[in-house]
Amino acid sequence: MSVMSTSTGVSTAMETSDSTKKGQAAAPQFHQKQWWPVILIKGLFGAIFIFAALFPLLWMVIAGFKAKTEVVQTPFQFFPEVWHWENYARIAQDPTFIRALLWTLLGALLFMTASLTVNSLAAYAFARLEFRFKKILWVVMITTMFIPGMTILLTSFIVVTKLRMLDTLAVLVIPGVANAGMIFFIRQFYLSVPSSLEEAAMLDGCGRFQIFVRLFLPLSKPPFVVMGITSFLGYWNAYVWPILTITSPEKYQLQQYLATFRSERTSELGLLMAGSVLSAAPVIIIFLIFQRQIIGNIKMSGLK
Repeated sequence: MSVMSTSTGVSTAMETSDSTKKGQAAAPQFHQKQWWPVILIKGLFGAIFIFAALFPLLWMVIAGFKAKTEVVQTPFQFFPEVWHWENYARIAQDPTFIRALLWTLLGALLFMTASLTVNSLAAYAFARLEFRFKKILWVVMITTMFIPGMTILLTSFIVVTKLRMLDTLAVLVIPGVANAGMIFFIRQFYLSVPSSLEEAAMLDGCGRFQIFVRLFLPLSKPPFVVMGITSFLGYWNAYVWPILTITSPEKYQLQQYLATFRSERTSELGLLMAGSVLSAAPVIIIFLIFQRQIIGNIKMSGLK
């Protein structure tokens, strides 16, 4: 009797384990069947979002090949009847466009370099140094993040006028170098650097500036990539401030050139679209080169 009961118990346990394994194997299939409509809906919304984001850019590229009247003709026609490849060649050979492009590129590089230098030094001071009124100054600095730029546009114009900076490259670079948002972003990164590294550098005889240059700057690539590209794009796309402060055509920024082109040559919309594509090309190329670093650094800053 005991042998029979033992064998019966073993068989029952084996059947129970087999049924458990079958249930566990069937569970993923059940979840897959249950969730595939959700996955399909997410993919559909993602495709719609991508299309909505890329359609204006794609249309602008195609419109650059259209004739003068085809850009705004009705009914709407996406592709041109005749592809005018010469539009891009004409705008690329325009000396005024080339000068505006190079002038804007020079200003953007100077602005990016100055912004990273000034704001990283300020971020290091707020993150690692102790000085009087530090907390008060930090609150005042953070408060400037909530002041719209348009509200101080007139006062900024009066200041640069009295400093005789109008119609110079300095008026485009210097006023916007210090940025509270950039200081905050870089400071958060510097706070995550272990203090033991700083103490070791002090034991080696390094001063504060040497520690910043030899220790913090080499570690600053992640925030510098994000903030550098942000400042570059901010200068590249600026329109209102250059319109107010630059009057010489030979010093026009890229957005000024496009606005002047549109007002003076209203019928040549195909050329305007071609110029807009060429002006956006450097920005797109920069993003494609640094997209992994941008996304990775933003994720890292979010985790911190």
